[in-house]
Amino acid sequence: MAAKRKYPVGIQSFESLRKDGYLYIDKTPLIYKMITEGKPYFLSRPRRFGKSLLVSTLAAVFEGRRDLFEAFTTEQGIEQPQLFIATTDWKWEKYPVLRFDFSAGDLSTIEQLDTLIDFTLGTYEKQYGISQETKDANVRMVNLMRKLHEQTGKRVVVLVDEYDNFILHSLGNAEKVTQARQRFQNVFGPLKAEDDHLQFAFITGISKFSQMGVFSKLNNLNNISMQPAFETLCGISEEELTTQMRPDIELMAQRNGIDYDMMFARLKKHYDGYHFSTSMVDMYNPFSLVNAFYSSGVTDYWFDRGTSGALIDMLAQMPPVEVADLEGMRLPSTAFDLPFESFDNPLPILYQSGYLTIKDCKTYDFDVVYTLGFPNAEVRKGFAECLFRHVTARQMDTRQSSSLQLAYYDFRESDDLPAFIEAIKTFFASVPYQWAQDNQNEHHYHALLYTLLVAFGADVRAEEPTAKGRSDITLKMPRCIYVMELKYDKPVQEALDQINRKGYAEKYRLDGRPVTKVGIAFSSEERNITDWQAEPL
Repeated sequence: MAAKRKYPVGIQSFESLRKDGYLYIDKTPLIYKMITEGKPYFLSRPRRFGKSLLVSTLAAVFEGRRDLFEAFTTEQGIEQPQLFIATTDWKWEKYPVLRFDFSAGDLSTIEQLDTLIDFTLGTYEKQYGISQETKDANVRMVNLMRKLHEQTGKRVVVLVDEYDNFILHSLGNAEKVTQARQRFQNVFGPLKAEDDHLQFAFITGISKFSQMGVFSKLNNLNNISMQPAFETLCGISEEELTTQMRPDIELMAQRNGIDYDMMFARLKKHYDGYHFSTSMVDMYNPFSLVNAFYSSGVTDYWFDRGTSGALIDMLAQMPPVEVADLEGMRLPSTAFDLPFESFDNPLPILYQSGYLTIKDCKTYDFDVVYTLGFPNAEVRKGFAECLFRHVTARQMDTRQSSSLQLAYYDFRESDDLPAFIEAIKTFFASVPYQWAQDNQNEHHYHALLYTLLVAFGADVRAEEPTAKGRSDITLKMPRCIYVMELKYDKPVQEALDQINRKGYAEKYRLDGRPVTKVGIAFSSEERNITDWQAEPL
């Protein structure tokens, strides 16, 4: 069995990663392209997608740390390969680097933001022996850039990590958002005016800077977020996974008692599916992949309690969304440039946050129209869990939802449909009266049942198209397929008749698994399932 490599779980320092012998997927070909072809850049990528490591790598390049990029053996005896940039004509000159990191999750007040900015500026003033003549961040930034250029003979490099973290967690608080924007405009406003003293600038975040109104004065930033040439700058491409990380897949397959192809298929289903440009290069979530290789298990890593809370808070500020409505939604590229305050559509922020990705695109004369959808099983399931807690009011007893999930697992093993529907009825009976009263319609019960199934990790589709229409819910289990039609205050036979009349189940006749047609009737009076029937195809 091959030796297990060291995986950089939680490692965001390039120096630590290299010196301590961790695996690194070489992104320096694209880094070299950036630093030799342009100056001010902006990159938007979802959280936990490698942005902080990229910023750390850029800092090492501009600090002249060629030793970290050459081949060497660590103190632990681990051989680190030479990276691409070490083979180029890069001069490895040492530039003064000003690095601002706003990725800390504990930034919750304007005072804390002010303290961080003051501390960062003060650290560099002290490091280079530059006197602080004022508290104003704008003046101090200008002074730093000019004095550092004069002192070192080199222009300044400015690196800003997760610039929008504070603002995103303050959405809904207009005063706090406005104050934060003023802070950022003040400290980074000089970058364009002080271009003579600027060697390179790189800013990362989740949302596009034009949406935040933070860099209105810095309108010369080259936004490479959706440029095909830089699509693989963060994350793991499928080519990188199947070449540089093939030994890791092979080892994981051995540990799980399956072959390489089956292990690769599991990783692809759970972590692949991100696309960031019209080139549609398959990108994998690096955080999830690294954790999967480290633990030798395919499960949910990207979604955690912090992610869920932030997502729920974000959804609370936006129009209602349904999981079933998000697959296949189309959006013109211009929609991604709207400021947050004018959002009447949650799709752009869901895309930039990593909950949705590009599934298809079509280019017109002056625009591109993107079709969005969930990137993979991990995100689809995690999003449904978050949305389920949001739409059912978080004060509900979690024991009821847990019981339903266990009932689904039993159903998956036994195909005992009556027992599962009884569990669904028990769950709906526990839904708070006020919530149920406010959502008296077929669509909402349909959406809630679908969201539940997605949250459990089921292979389920809503509004699956057929020759004569769309079935409400299609649930594919290991040994059976269920085609479901829901009716509200109507006889259950009407649901079965519709399945038969429009041939919803016919498309699965050759699947190999038995197909069951299921009609379910909901009652506005009972606020629950009052009748159901099933018959084989």
